[in-house]
Amino acid sequence: MLAYHNLYDSWAWLGGHADGDPDLLAVALREVREESGAEARPVTPEIYSLEILTVDGHEKRGGYISSHLHLNATFLLEADPDLPIRPKPDENSRTAWFGLEEAIAASTEPWFQARVYSKLNAKLSGFPPEG
Repeated sequence: MLAYHNLYDSWAWLGGHADGDPDLLAVALREVREESGAEARPVTPEIYSLEILTVDGHEKRGGYISSHLHLNATFLLEADPDLPIRPKPDENSRTAWFGLEEAIAASTEPWFQARVYSKLNAKLSGFPPEG
């Protein structure tokens, strides 16, 4: 599932800030619920992927946010695609389900397409790990 993020003008993964909450899995589940209405559950409780991402300076809610880094912890979650989902209008204008390759093509951020989403899809092709 992706959301069309107003800030980035692109389809992207769901997520948000932990704001000091040390339970990053709980944060991920909360953000999915807030941004899409979906009740997701973890496929595995471990962090699935970890990235340090640059964020360009931008306006948010009338104030300027300077360029900074995000430590991104990605979790592998699942939800029932037959249940309704909805956008969170102050953050995204649409939510939708995509196939793995469709998700890459839907993004308009080349760096994410090549470096993040493609990496996650490649990792999924070997999930669950044998052994």
